[in-house]
Amino acid sequence: SKLTSLGQLEMTWRSRVHFHPLLVRVLHKSRLRYYGKPEKKLDMPYQAYFEVADGSGMMSMVLWNSLCPEWYNSMKVGTVLLLEQYAIKTSYPFKTQPTPGDSQMKRFATIEISLNVRDPPTKISIIPEEMVKPEWGLPEVKYRFITRSELDDLPNNHSCDVIGLVTFVGRAERARKREHGEDFWLYRWAHAIDGTSDQPFILELFATSQPDVFENIHPMTYLVCTQMRVVRDLTETPSSIIYLTTSNESQIFITGWHKGQPYTKDTKVKNFIQWTKTQSEADQMKKTVIGGYYPFPRPPNNFLKY
Repeated sequence: SKLTSLGQLEMTWRSRVHFHPLLVRVLHKSRLRYYGKPEKKLDMPYQAYFEVADGSGMMSMVLWNSLCPEWYNSMKVGTVLLLEQYAIKTSYPFKTQPTPGDSQMKRFATIEISLNVRDPPTKISIIPEEMVKPEWGLPEVKYRFITRSELDDLPNNHSCDVIGLVTFVGRAERARKREHGEDFWLYRWAHAIDGTSDQPFILELFATSQPDVFENIHPMTYLVCTQMRVVRDLTETPSSIIYLTTSNESQIFITGWHKGQPYTKDTKVKNFIQWTKTQSEADQMKKTVIGGYYPFPRPPNNFLKY
């Protein structure tokens, strides 16, 4: 059928009511957001953002309400979608922005694609990867993997992807979202090594919309975390406290979940796998730790400084 592109949509959306189908690839995926309130009677108050792209550039796509439980898990990073009967809205200005793996890609930030059950009822089709044709010109998913030895030179809030062998995972902890609110963030600390430094990656992993992965992180698993942000304590000596924390678009994968993921083609991922083949499992097992209380960043040595 006659397709349109994201670039054409941006130029013509104000003068149209019906839009031609779109063929796009998912490049980023946010966590699922629940926006229900007691006074509002919505059956399924869910929302999820995706960044999708074709040959002309990248745009946000929003999945609404009952489409979320139906489609959220099937729309993975790398999935190719055919969208029909969607709506176009002006962009929500305050949403988080993932850092694209390809810095040259054009971003259409003024509008977003809205997928709803009605007005109009969107038709979504997933195109299997083996049926995707090169002439469609869809971009590949690109990553920004770093090694542990590169981390010390990165600035605060820098966005990156990491892979490592888990040596420590802490218990799940809770932090209040607001000081006197009743909502909590759930998170856990983990350490992962990649052979390029004596120091591990220190990872603050908030529960994403992948509970089956979050609950099963354990020592000796290969852990991939995407769209992580560098956190530095700029008040102390710069290298003393540096860790990575998840963002709204982070995805986490552990052993058993890697097959078929786009990052398996990445050079740094392949280098890491080569390094793990040189390691003795028994030696690494002796160094692993699980659970317990992990105070981080650590309090000062003496009470006066505290």
